[in-house]
Amino acid sequence: MEPLRVGNGNVDRAVAALRAGQPIVLPTDTVYGLCANPYREDPVRKAYRLKGREEQQPSAFLASDVDMLLECMPELRGRVATMLRALLPGQLTIVVPNPARRYRWLTGTRPDTLGVRVPELPPLGAAVIARAGAVMATSANLAGGADPARLEDVPDEIIDGCGAVVDGGELPGVPSTVVDLTGGEPQILREGAVPAAEVLERVRVAA
Repeated sequence: MEPLRVGNGNVDRAVAALRAGQPIVLPTDTVYGLCANPYREDPVRKAYRLKGREEQQPSAFLASDVDMLLECMPELRGRVATMLRALLPGQLTIVVPNPARRYRWLTGTRPDTLGVRVPELPPLGAAVIARAGAVMATSANLAGGADPARLEDVPDEIIDGCGAVVDGGELPGVPSTVVDLTGGEPQILREGAVPAAEVLERVRVAA
């Protein structure tokens, strides 16, 4: 079936696809994301198969705002929550402790940690996430492929396998910076859209 090209006033179709367990393509503040309902394993595995991603690879838990993130992971309240509020929203993926081992299908080989995002989304993407609350997110490319900055860059195999496609125009095209807050000191695992020095300074001020 031809996927939906979701425009203004039609975001309910993308939300319905998520709730039905179908993956969708969604614009983020970095690249186009392949997203799915994060609360159940089956939709996430469907997105992984579509991408050709190995099951032991982690994916991000993307929330509409920090309050929603803390509602989904109440164990983060306290010091980690303070740092999250200093860093988010923004073009960051933050690896946080996951002592309750929530969302095991997103954690890869480290079930006691989870990568989380609260992005500054384009209007259509923001409207979908505001309704959905949270999604699983990985870049909308085939495993090992280039990060898609435009909808035209998303492979046809992914487009054809999604229940909805949200067109957000051209995006920055640089992936998020990944910072690990699970140890004694923050570690930059990947420098991306936000310079590492800026991230570490904001963590230092918040600590």
